[in-house]
Amino acid sequence: MELNLDSEVLKAYGYTKENIVITQIGTGLINRTYLLSPPAEEKKYILQNINTSVFKSPQAIADNLKAIADYLKENYPDYLFVKPIATQNGEEMAIVNNEYWRMLPYVANTVSLDVLTEPQQAYEAAKQFGKLSRLLNNFDASILKPTIPGFHDLALRFEQFTLALSTTTESLQSQAKPQIDDALEHKYILDYFKSYSHRVDFPDRVMHHDTKISNVLLNAQSFEGVCVIDLDTIMPGKFISDLGDMMRTYLCAFSENETDLDKIKIRLPYFEAMIKGYLSEMKTILTETEKELILFSGKYIVYMQALRFLTDFLNGNNYYSISYPAQNLDRTKNQFELLQELSRNEKELQDIIEENLV
Repeated sequence: MELNLDSEVLKAYGYTKENIVITQIGTGLINRTYLLSPPAEEKKYILQNINTSVFKSPQAIADNLKAIADYLKENYPDYLFVKPIATQNGEEMAIVNNEYWRMLPYVANTVSLDVLTEPQQAYEAAKQFGKLSRLLNNFDASILKPTIPGFHDLALRFEQFTLALSTTTESLQSQAKPQIDDALEHKYILDYFKSYSHRVDFPDRVMHHDTKISNVLLNAQSFEGVCVIDLDTIMPGKFISDLGDMMRTYLCAFSENETDLDKIKIRLPYFEAMIKGYLSEMKTILTETEKELILFSGKYIVYMQALRFLTDFLNGNNYYSISYPAQNLDRTKNQFELLQELSRNEKELQDIIEENLV
Protein backbone atom coordinates (compact mmCIF):
# COMPACT_ATOMS: atom_id res chain seq x y z
CA MET A 1 0.00 0.00 0.00
CA GLU A 2 1.33 3.44 -0.96
CA LEU A 3 1.69 5.57 2.14
CA ASN A 4 0.63 9.20 1.91
CA LEU A 5 3.88 10.59 3.30
CA ASP A 6 5.80 13.44 1.66
CA SER A 7 9.50 12.65 1.29
CA GLU A 8 10.27 16.20 2.48
CA VAL A 9 8.97 15.21 5.92
CA LEU A 10 11.51 12.40 6.12
CA LYS A 11 14.23 14.67 4.78
CA ALA A 12 13.62 17.11 7.66
CA TYR A 13 14.78 14.33 10.02
CA GLY A 14 17.65 13.10 7.84
CA TYR A 15 15.93 10.14 6.20
CA THR A 16 14.63 9.13 2.78
CA LYS A 17 12.13 6.51 1.68
CA GLU A 18 15.08 4.45 0.51
CA ASN A 19 16.87 4.23 3.88
CA ILE A 20 13.90 3.68 6.18
CA VAL A 21 10.96 1.27 6.53
CA ILE A 22 7.62 3.05 7.03
CA THR A 23 4.50 1.46 8.53
CA GLN A 24 1.23 3.22 9.30
CA ILE A 25 0.13 2.36 12.84
CA GLY A 26 -2.21 3.37 15.63
CA THR A 27 -5.93 3.53 16.34
CA GLY A 28 -6.02 7.22 17.23
CA LEU A 29 -8.85 9.22 15.70
CA ILE A 30 -7.01 12.54 15.53
CA ASN A 31 -3.45 12.29 14.18
CA ARG A 32 -1.93 10.15 11.38
CA THR A 33 0.85 8.04 12.87
CA TYR A 34 3.73 6.08 11.32
CA LEU A 35 6.41 3.77 12.66
CA LEU A 36 9.83 4.50 11.15
CA SER A 37 12.39 1.69 11.24
CA PRO A 38 15.86 2.64 9.92
CA PRO A 39 17.57 -0.69 9.02
CA ALA A 40 20.97 0.79 9.87
CA GLU A 41 19.90 1.72 13.42
CA GLU A 42 18.65 -0.17 16.46
CA LYS A 43 16.24 2.61 17.37
CA LYS A 44 12.79 3.12 15.89
CA TYR A 45 10.75 6.29 15.75
CA ILE A 46 7.15 7.46 15.72
CA LEU A 47 6.26 10.08 13.10
CA GLN A 48 2.99 11.90 13.61
CA ASN A 49 0.99 14.41 11.63
CA ILE A 50 -0.76 16.96 13.87
CA ASN A 51 -4.42 17.40 12.96
CA THR A 52 -4.80 21.17 12.71
CA SER A 53 -8.58 21.00 12.45
CA VAL A 54 -8.52 19.87 16.09
CA PHE A 55 -5.31 21.55 17.26
CA LYS A 56 -5.46 25.04 15.80
CA SER A 57 -2.06 26.03 17.19
CA PRO A 58 0.52 23.25 16.80
CA GLN A 59 3.17 25.66 18.05
CA ALA A 60 1.40 25.76 21.42
CA ILE A 61 1.79 21.98 21.67
CA ALA A 62 5.49 22.19 20.82
CA ASP A 63 6.10 25.03 23.27
CA ASN A 64 4.26 23.24 26.09
CA LEU A 65 6.14 19.99 25.60
CA LYS A 66 9.51 21.72 25.44
CA ALA A 67 8.85 23.64 28.67
CA ILE A 68 7.75 20.49 30.49
CA ALA A 69 10.59 18.38 29.07
CA ASP A 70 13.17 20.97 30.14
CA TYR A 71 11.72 21.09 33.66
CA LEU A 72 11.64 17.30 34.02
CA LYS A 73 15.16 16.92 32.64
CA GLU A 74 16.46 19.37 35.21
CA ASN A 75 14.49 18.10 38.20
CA TYR A 76 13.70 14.45 37.43
CA PRO A 77 16.25 13.32 34.82
CA ASP A 78 15.38 9.63 35.22
CA TYR A 79 11.70 10.12 34.34
CA LEU A 80 10.74 8.92 30.86
CA PHE A 81 8.99 11.83 29.14
CA VAL A 82 8.44 11.03 25.48
CA LYS A 83 9.30 14.39 23.97
CA PRO A 84 9.66 15.20 20.26
CA ILE A 85 13.03 14.85 18.54
CA ALA A 86 14.37 17.99 16.89
CA THR A 87 14.59 18.23 13.11
CA GLN A 88 17.91 18.54 11.31
CA ASN A 89 17.50 22.31 11.67
CA GLY A 90 16.86 22.09 15.41
CA GLU A 91 13.13 22.77 15.17
CA GLU A 92 10.49 21.13 17.39
CA MET A 93 8.38 20.26 14.35
CA ALA A 94 8.72 19.83 10.60
CA ILE A 95 6.38 22.02 8.55
CA VAL A 96 5.81 20.69 5.02
CA ASN A 97 3.09 22.03 2.71
CA ASN A 98 1.37 23.69 5.68
CA GLU A 99 1.22 20.38 7.54
CA TYR A 100 2.85 19.95 10.95
CA TRP A 101 4.85 16.83 11.79
CA ARG A 102 6.81 15.66 14.80
CA MET A 103 9.06 12.69 15.45
CA LEU A 104 9.13 10.84 18.78
CA PRO A 105 11.31 8.03 20.09
CA TYR A 106 9.66 4.62 19.91
CA VAL A 107 9.60 3.06 23.39
CA ALA A 108 10.67 -0.55 22.88
CA ASN A 109 9.22 -3.53 24.72
CA THR A 110 5.95 -1.76 25.53
CA VAL A 111 2.30 -2.16 24.64
CA SER A 112 -0.71 0.11 24.76
CA LEU A 113 -4.18 -1.27 25.38
CA ASP A 114 -7.44 -0.22 23.76
CA VAL A 115 -9.56 -2.02 26.37
CA LEU A 116 -9.05 -2.69 30.08
CA THR A 117 -9.36 -6.39 30.90
CA GLU A 118 -8.25 -6.50 34.54
CA PRO A 119 -8.12 -4.10 37.50
CA GLN A 120 -4.30 -4.11 37.70
CA GLN A 121 -4.21 -2.33 34.33
CA ALA A 122 -6.38 0.44 35.75
CA TYR A 123 -4.01 0.68 38.73
CA GLU A 124 -0.91 1.00 36.52
CA ALA A 125 -2.49 3.58 34.21
CA ALA A 126 -3.83 5.73 37.04
CA LYS A 127 -0.46 5.55 38.78
CA GLN A 128 1.32 6.80 35.65
CA PHE A 129 -1.02 9.75 35.17
CA GLY A 130 -0.78 10.54 38.86
CA LYS A 131 3.01 10.33 38.77
CA LEU A 132 3.26 12.88 35.94
CA SER A 133 1.03 15.29 37.88
CA ARG A 134 3.07 14.77 41.05
CA LEU A 135 6.38 15.44 39.33
CA LEU A 136 4.94 18.62 37.82
CA ASN A 137 3.42 19.80 41.11
CA ASN A 138 5.88 22.70 41.40
CA PHE A 139 5.91 23.51 37.68
CA ASP A 140 4.26 26.83 36.84
CA ALA A 141 1.18 25.66 34.91
CA SER A 142 0.34 29.24 33.94
CA ILE A 143 3.15 29.33 31.37
CA LEU A 144 1.44 26.61 29.34
CA LYS A 145 -0.92 27.52 26.51
CA PRO A 146 -4.32 25.87 26.01
CA THR A 147 -3.99 23.53 23.01
CA ILE A 148 -7.79 23.12 22.79
CA PRO A 149 -9.33 26.18 24.48
CA GLY A 150 -12.29 25.31 26.68
CA PHE A 151 -11.75 21.57 26.27
CA HIS A 152 -12.99 20.63 29.77
CA ASP A 153 -14.88 23.85 30.50
CA LEU A 154 -18.28 22.63 31.65
CA ALA A 155 -19.74 26.16 31.67
CA LEU A 156 -18.81 26.50 27.99
CA ARG A 157 -20.25 23.06 27.16
CA PHE A 158 -23.53 23.96 28.90
CA GLU A 159 -23.66 27.25 27.02
CA GLN A 160 -23.12 25.39 23.73
CA PHE A 161 -25.93 23.00 24.68
CA THR A 162 -28.39 25.80 25.43
CA LEU A 163 -27.52 27.48 22.12
CA ALA A 164 -28.11 24.22 20.25
CA LEU A 165 -31.38 23.78 22.09
CA SER A 166 -32.57 27.21 20.96
CA THR A 167 -31.63 26.65 17.31
CA THR A 168 -32.38 22.96 16.68
CA THR A 169 -35.38 21.65 14.76
CA GLU A 170 -38.63 20.72 16.48
CA SER A 171 -38.15 17.16 15.30
CA LEU A 172 -34.73 16.73 16.92
CA GLN A 173 -35.88 18.50 20.07
CA SER A 174 -38.87 16.18 20.34
CA GLN A 175 -36.70 13.11 19.73
CA ALA A 176 -34.29 14.13 22.47
CA LYS A 177 -36.79 15.47 25.03
CA PRO A 178 -35.98 12.95 27.83
CA GLN A 179 -32.25 13.61 27.43
CA ILE A 180 -32.77 17.37 27.28
CA ASP A 181 -34.68 17.08 30.56
CA ASP A 182 -31.79 15.05 32.00
CA ALA A 183 -29.30 17.69 30.90
CA LEU A 184 -31.26 20.48 32.56
CA GLU A 185 -31.89 18.49 35.75
CA HIS A 186 -28.18 17.77 36.14
CA LYS A 187 -27.13 21.40 35.79
CA TYR A 188 -26.54 21.27 39.54
CA ILE A 189 -23.19 19.62 38.69
CA LEU A 190 -22.07 22.81 36.98
CA ASP A 191 -23.42 24.96 39.82
CA TYR A 192 -21.64 22.77 42.38
CA PHE A 193 -18.35 23.12 40.51
CA LYS A 194 -18.74 26.89 40.34
CA SER A 195 -19.16 27.02 44.12
CA TYR A 196 -15.67 25.52 44.48
CA SER A 197 -13.89 27.04 41.50
CA HIS A 198 -12.50 30.11 43.28
CA ARG A 199 -11.17 28.34 46.35
CA VAL A 200 -7.49 29.03 46.88
CA ASP A 201 -6.80 25.34 47.49
CA PHE A 202 -8.32 24.28 44.16
CA PRO A 203 -5.32 25.05 41.93
CA ASP A 204 -4.74 24.79 38.23
CA ARG A 205 -2.32 21.95 37.60
CA VAL A 206 -0.59 20.48 34.57
CA MET A 207 -3.17 18.00 33.32
CA HIS A 208 -3.06 15.45 30.52
CA HIS A 209 -6.81 15.83 29.77
CA ASP A 210 -7.11 12.54 27.82
CA THR A 211 -6.43 9.72 30.25
CA LYS A 212 -7.91 6.77 28.36
CA ILE A 213 -6.06 3.49 28.76
CA SER A 214 -4.46 3.66 25.29
CA ASN A 215 -2.49 6.75 26.35
CA VAL A 216 -0.28 4.79 28.75
CA LEU A 217 2.53 2.46 27.72
CA LEU A 218 2.87 -0.75 29.74
CA ASN A 219 5.79 -3.16 29.89
CA ALA A 220 5.12 -5.88 27.30
CA GLN A 221 5.95 -8.68 29.76
CA SER A 222 5.02 -7.48 33.24
CA PHE A 223 2.33 -4.96 32.20
CA GLU A 224 3.74 -2.47 34.70
CA GLY A 225 3.27 1.16 33.74
CA VAL A 226 6.17 2.70 31.81
CA CYS A 227 5.11 6.18 30.75
CA VAL A 228 2.33 8.45 29.52
CA ILE A 229 1.97 9.22 25.81
CA ASP A 230 -0.22 11.31 23.45
CA LEU A 231 0.71 14.58 25.10
CA ASP A 232 -1.03 17.06 22.77
CA THR A 233 -3.66 18.00 25.36
CA ILE A 234 -1.23 18.70 28.22
CA MET A 235 -2.25 22.13 29.46
CA PRO A 236 -3.47 23.85 32.64
CA GLY A 237 -6.58 22.40 34.25
CA LYS A 238 -8.13 21.10 37.44
CA PHE A 239 -7.21 17.66 38.75
CA ILE A 240 -10.75 16.52 37.97
CA SER A 241 -9.93 16.50 34.25
CA ASP A 242 -7.57 13.54 34.52
CA LEU A 243 -9.19 11.59 37.32
CA GLY A 244 -12.71 12.20 35.99
CA ASP A 245 -11.75 11.03 32.51
CA MET A 246 -10.29 7.86 34.00
CA MET A 247 -13.57 7.22 35.82
CA ARG A 248 -15.54 7.78 32.62
CA THR A 249 -13.44 5.40 30.54
CA TYR A 250 -12.19 2.77 33.04
CA LEU A 251 -15.17 1.92 35.22
CA CYS A 252 -17.62 0.41 32.76
CA ALA A 253 -16.82 -2.60 30.57
CA PHE A 254 -18.62 -0.97 27.66
CA SER A 255 -17.92 2.26 25.81
CA GLU A 256 -20.26 5.15 25.09
CA ASN A 257 -21.35 3.34 21.91
CA GLU A 258 -23.15 0.58 23.85
CA THR A 259 -26.92 0.89 23.35
CA ASP A 260 -28.00 -1.77 25.87
CA LEU A 261 -28.17 0.43 28.96
CA ASP A 262 -28.52 -2.61 31.24
CA LYS A 263 -24.83 -3.28 30.52
CA ILE A 264 -23.73 0.12 31.85
CA LYS A 265 -22.49 -0.90 35.28
CA ILE A 266 -19.58 0.32 37.39
CA ARG A 267 -16.95 -2.30 38.11
CA LEU A 268 -16.01 -1.70 41.74
CA PRO A 269 -12.68 -3.62 41.54
CA TYR A 270 -11.60 -1.33 38.70
CA PHE A 271 -12.62 1.75 40.66
CA GLU A 272 -10.67 0.57 43.69
CA ALA A 273 -7.58 -0.22 41.60
CA MET A 274 -7.75 3.16 39.82
CA ILE A 275 -8.10 5.09 43.08
CA LYS A 276 -5.23 3.14 44.68
CA GLY A 277 -2.98 3.78 41.71
CA TYR A 278 -3.77 7.48 41.46
CA LEU A 279 -3.56 8.20 45.17
CA SER A 280 -0.32 6.23 45.52
CA GLU A 281 1.20 9.20 43.68
CA MET A 282 -1.13 12.09 44.43
CA LYS A 283 -2.33 11.60 48.00
CA THR A 284 0.41 13.71 49.51
CA ILE A 285 -0.09 16.70 47.21
CA LEU A 286 -3.87 16.88 46.77
CA THR A 287 -5.43 19.70 48.76
CA GLU A 288 -8.38 19.24 51.11
CA THR A 289 -10.74 20.64 48.49
CA GLU A 290 -9.37 18.29 45.83
CA LYS A 291 -9.76 15.31 48.15
CA GLU A 292 -13.35 16.36 48.75
CA LEU A 293 -14.02 16.41 45.00
CA ILE A 294 -12.49 13.06 44.00
CA LEU A 295 -15.79 11.30 43.30
CA PHE A 296 -17.31 14.50 41.92
CA SER A 297 -14.62 14.53 39.23
CA GLY A 298 -16.29 11.53 37.60
CA LYS A 299 -19.70 13.17 37.65
CA TYR A 300 -18.25 16.36 36.16
CA ILE A 301 -16.58 14.66 33.19
CA VAL A 302 -19.41 12.21 32.47
CA TYR A 303 -22.00 15.00 32.55
CA MET A 304 -19.83 17.13 30.31
CA GLN A 305 -19.49 14.31 27.78
CA ALA A 306 -23.23 13.69 27.83
CA LEU A 307 -23.78 17.38 27.07
CA ARG A 308 -21.30 17.24 24.19
CA PHE A 309 -22.99 14.24 22.57
CA LEU A 310 -26.43 15.79 23.04
CA THR A 311 -25.29 19.13 21.67
CA ASP A 312 -23.87 17.45 18.58
CA PHE A 313 -27.12 15.56 18.02
CA LEU A 314 -29.16 18.77 18.28
CA ASN A 315 -26.74 20.49 15.89
CA GLY A 316 -27.19 17.79 13.25
CA ASN A 317 -24.14 15.61 14.08
CA ASN A 318 -21.41 17.94 12.88
CA TYR A 319 -18.59 16.97 15.24
CA TYR A 320 -18.51 13.31 16.26
CA SER A 321 -18.36 10.56 13.65
CA ILE A 322 -21.55 8.53 13.52
CA SER A 323 -22.66 5.35 11.78
CA TYR A 324 -26.41 6.04 12.11
CA PRO A 325 -28.40 9.27 12.66
CA ALA A 326 -29.34 8.72 16.31
CA GLN A 327 -25.94 7.51 17.48
CA ASN A 328 -25.07 10.71 19.35
CA LEU A 329 -28.44 10.53 21.10
CA ASP A 330 -27.73 6.91 22.08
CA ARG A 331 -24.32 7.98 23.35
CA THR A 332 -26.05 10.65 25.43
CA LYS A 333 -28.37 8.06 26.98
CA ASN A 334 -25.35 5.88 27.70
CA GLN A 335 -23.50 8.66 29.51
CA PHE A 336 -26.51 9.68 31.58
CA GLU A 337 -26.87 6.02 32.62
CA LEU A 338 -23.21 6.00 33.67
CA LEU A 339 -23.84 9.20 35.63
CA GLN A 340 -26.74 7.49 37.42
CA GLU A 341 -24.46 4.56 38.20
CA LEU A 342 -22.02 6.89 39.94
CA SER A 343 -24.88 8.17 42.08
CA ARG A 344 -26.34 4.72 42.77
CA ASN A 345 -22.95 3.44 43.97
CA GLU A 346 -21.91 6.64 45.70
CA LYS A 347 -21.59 5.29 49.23
CA GLU A 348 -19.41 2.32 48.24
CA LEU A 349 -17.28 4.48 45.95
CA GLN A 350 -16.78 7.14 48.60
CA ASP A 351 -15.86 4.47 51.18
CA ILE A 352 -13.12 3.23 48.82
CA ILE A 353 -11.82 6.77 48.44
CA GLU A 354 -11.77 7.37 52.19
CA GLU A 355 -9.92 4.10 52.82
CA ASN A 356 -7.20 5.10 50.37
CA LEU A 357 -6.83 8.62 51.72
CA VAL A 358 -5.82 7.36 55.16
